[in-house]
Amino acid sequence: MRRKISRIACVGEVMLELSPTGDGHYRLGVAGDTFNTAVYLRRSLPMDMFDVAYVTALGDDPRSDDVLEALQREHLSIDHVERRAGMSPGLYMISVDGAGERSFSYWRSASAARTLFCDPWAEGLERLSEFDLVYLSGISLAILPPAVRAAVFDWGERFRAGGGTIAFDSNYRPRLWESVLAAREAISAMWSGCDIALPSLDDEMLLFDVASETEVLTRLRAAGATLGALKRGGRGPLALDGSEVDEAAWVDLKVVDATAAGDSFNAGFLAAHVSGQNVPDSIRAGHDLAARVIRHRGAIIPKRH
Repeated sequence: MRRKISRIACVGEVMLELSPTGDGHYRLGVAGDTFNTAVYLRRSLPMDMFDVAYVTALGDDPRSDDVLEALQREHLSIDHVERRAGMSPGLYMISVDGAGERSFSYWRSASAARTLFCDPWAEGLERLSEFDLVYLSGISLAILPPAVRAAVFDWGERFRAGGGTIAFDSNYRPRLWESVLAAREAISAMWSGCDIALPSLDDEMLLFDVASETEVLTRLRAAGATLGALKRGGRGPLALDGSEVDEAAWVDLKVVDATAAGDSFNAGFLAAHVSGQNVPDSIRAGHDLAARVIRHRGAIIPKRH
C-alpha cells in the first residue's frame, strides 16, 4: 500500500544555464530537468503541507555556491546535497529558433553530479527512503556509472515494497548514454519499476525505434506504466490509463521558448496528484503550468506575486 505523500525528493543534475536574451547576449541561470520540476513543484504546493528536496552533487567552487543559493531561494531542502572537492557543476547553452524550439550545447563531462551515490557518498541511497515520493529522469540515470545505476534499481524495489512512490520521466538524451542498448534496458526497467510514468512520445519513438503512438502506448502499458501521461507536444498529453481528457482545453499558444515545457508539465501533474486530484485534472494542471512556462525565455520563469 502506498503511503501518504508529504515528503518529495527530486534527484539528478542541476546545471548552469546560458539562455538567450534576444539581443545577442545570454543570461546566466540555474536549471536542469529534475531541478526544473523541483522548482515548479515547490511553487505549486503549500509550504506547510509538503517538503520538497533536491538530491544532487555539487563542487566546492563559487559557481556551485551559486547553485546552492538558487536551491535555497526556491525553498528547496538542501539536506541531501553532497559537495565534492575540486569539482564544478555542468554548463549548457540554449539556442532557440523562430518557432520557439530549442537546441542545447553542453559542457558537463566533469560535472560533480556524475558522482551521485558514488563513494565517498555520505548520504547513501537508503536515505532516499526517508521520502514518500522520489522523482527522477533518464538523465538522472544516464549520468551514473552502470554499477551505481543498478544499485538505484535495487533500492527502488525496496522503496516501493515499503510503500514509497517513484515517478519517472525518461527524458532520453542519446549522448549521455554509453549505448542505445543500455538506455533501452534502463528505461524499460524504470517503466516497470515506477508508479507514475511521465514519458514523451518523441523520446519513446526515438529510443525504441517505433513509428506510431499506438506502439508506444502498447509498450508502456505492457510494462505496467498505466498511471501518468504521455506528453505529445502541441497535440496535448494523453492519459496512460485511458481516462478521458478534454482535448478542446489545449490552447494553441505562441511558444517563446519551449525549454522546461515537459519538466513543468511533470511538476503540475505531480502537484495535483499528490493533492488528491484525479488523472484528467492532474493532466490539465500540468498543461496549464507548462503553458505559462513556454511564454518566457529560459527554464525557470519569474515567480508570480
